[in-house]
Amino acid sequence: MDMPSPDASILARKARILARLAAVLPKDALIGDEAETRAYECDALSAYRCLPLAVVLPRTTAEVSAALRVCHEEGVPVVPRGAGTSLAGGAMPTADSVILGLARMTAVLETDYDNRFVHVETGRTNLSVTGAVEAEGFFYAPDPSSQLACAIGGNIAMNSGGAHCLKYGVTTNNLLGVRLVRMDGTVITLGGPWGEPSGLDLLGVVCGSEGQLGVVTEAWLRILPKPEGARPVLAGFSSNEVAGACVADIIRAGILPVAIEFMDRPCIRACEAFARAGYPECEALLIIEVEGSEAEIAEQLGRIRQIVLAHDPVEFREAGDEDEARRIWLGRKSAFGAMGQINDYMCLDGTIPVSALPLVLRRIGEMSRDFGLEVGNVFHAGDGNMHPLILYDANRPGDLERCEAFGAEILKLCVEVGGCLTGEHGVGIEKRDLMGVQFSAADLEAQMRVKDVFDPGWLLNPAKVFPLAASAGRRAG
Repeated sequence: MDMPSPDASILARKARILARLAAVLPKDALIGDEAETRAYECDALSAYRCLPLAVVLPRTTAEVSAALRVCHEEGVPVVPRGAGTSLAGGAMPTADSVILGLARMTAVLETDYDNRFVHVETGRTNLSVTGAVEAEGFFYAPDPSSQLACAIGGNIAMNSGGAHCLKYGVTTNNLLGVRLVRMDGTVITLGGPWGEPSGLDLLGVVCGSEGQLGVVTEAWLRILPKPEGARPVLAGFSSNEVAGACVADIIRAGILPVAIEFMDRPCIRACEAFARAGYPECEALLIIEVEGSEAEIAEQLGRIRQIVLAHDPVEFREAGDEDEARRIWLGRKSAFGAMGQINDYMCLDGTIPVSALPLVLRRIGEMSRDFGLEVGNVFHAGDGNMHPLILYDANRPGDLERCEAFGAEILKLCVEVGGCLTGEHGVGIEKRDLMGVQFSAADLEAQMRVKDVFDPGWLLNPAKVFPLAASAGRRAG
């Protein structure tokens, strides 16, 4: 009796999986055609691409549960996907996986202004959460640069922050509870808006777990009253090191601005060409924003002015009205798009102690010369969340590999000075083989045992986070 060819077996398996998914999902919730799945072959780390087996686009938690149950029974890996804005390859598929996209799950399920929370489906974009509550004088604090597009589900997966995280914290500080669907289709609720849960902090484990433990379909988020007022200032400096020292002095003085953002000359030039924000010609600039009453703003800015002037700035500019404030922020909000006009780039997010900023910025400049690749630095300076943008030419042989090697050295430096590999982008595929730089074998084993509990078959978001050699014995198949 003739055995089916490997290709025939693969096609037969795909047909069976698609048929089973089609039986539990609405017709328009399943994509199996290769041409249509191509839109999901990568995320924002577009240097790496792979077509998935299929794409599922559910509209409810029940549909997510049904799809996961089928995949669990068939031993099919599943890659959860929010908006696909991951810069670490967190939502990149494997050829045998099903993409489970949450883009259709955007509802606001409940708003409670007295208790200051909103309950949303996690396909909803970050900025639209604030949009849903701002008429009542509230906002959602975490504000990644991609907030117009990125989804709450991805923010939870990567524990995203943003420009205002210095004062308000990152996603974990604003997350009250989640509805989580496990790989076998079981639906559980962790936390909620009614106070601190007892027992193990499983909500804290899920936030930042990069889709390794389950699919978050709903979230209870903390909302805050809008501040009485806010005002940014812009300060230009003669070098990256001086700007970094100024940041360290502001933090050391006990001042807590709502944001301190850093941009260096390559990024300033790109933003000026792209957005015409009116930035000064200088080596580095800081955007520092404070908020509160007029008296509070005046007091904070007075202290900040003294610290900045002690560092001999090229320019110090305070926003006099809303239009000037908007223009100060315009370039920073446009930075990633502006840099993309120049060349391909890889954006890192190693995090360091604020006191190490001058040293790390100097070393990045030295590495840039050694590797022969330009770097634009734009980042959340107040909490040391670096965002070096390494420019390279994807069409030039060897450039991507040189860029990756350069990036690895920057991340190793971040760990060396007391920081960590990622502040908000996650590990994904980008940093998985560097995990041993920050964590010992025992540390990694402890983390992988948590995944063993939530996802024993290791079917969720395969080939991410953990070094492949370390997790080889656990992976399904």
